[in-house]
Amino acid sequence: MNITKLRIKTPTKELVDISFEISSSLALVGQSGSGKSLTIKALLNMLPNSMEMELEHEGNFELIAGKTLAFVPQNPFTALSPLTKIKSQFFVSQQRVKKLFTQVGLEMELLERFPPELSGGQLQRVVIAMALSSEPELILLDEPTTALDPKSRVLILNLLKSLQAEFGFKILFVTHDMNSAKILCEDICVIKNGKVVESAKMQDVLQNPQNEYTKVLIDANFANRSFRV
Repeated sequence: MNITKLRIKTPTKELVDISFEISSSLALVGQSGSGKSLTIKALLNMLPNSMEMELEHEGNFELIAGKTLAFVPQNPFTALSPLTKIKSQFFVSQQRVKKLFTQVGLEMELLERFPPELSGGQLQRVVIAMALSSEPELILLDEPTTALDPKSRVLILNLLKSLQAEFGFKILFVTHDMNSAKILCEDICVIKNGKVVESAKMQDVLQNPQNEYTKVLIDANFANRSFRV
């Protein structure tokens, strides 16, 4: 088990005070302004100097960005240099890159292309390959399918599930999309205004949410969709 306690504040206001446990895959869910982005930035040690952070982590690995902790951002189109060939954006050997490409289902010929020549789904697979290159213990996912079409979104989520089964890394999936969270994660932690309002197994929360805010999120996501659990 990996338990993380995080508190973020400014001199005049507490912004985030949460605790969460990642046993395998956890969705951190909330609307805009709930504290999701601040949590990601805190774990990556990217908070502005105006904010103070208190972070406690208990587990079998330390949280070290670029080593035990890897990051897949929201928009693959802005995550890579558009003027550099894909093969030159990795910091591992080309032999290792080719193996990573095979693992994420990309053709080798794409290594010779520039990012604008790839589709959104292909670019996100490249970014996932980059995240895997450090052999992380934990991968942070910041709305990684938001910029993709529905078909590509499901393909990427299923890819992440299969990669996790193969390599055994843990997942923290930060999102407002309950549908994507349902596909990818076993557990869910719902936050509002920087506080945890509900935390449990994904299926339990979707079937029987205990908090009114959670019910609103579920209704907003699935009101116009076919939804079965």
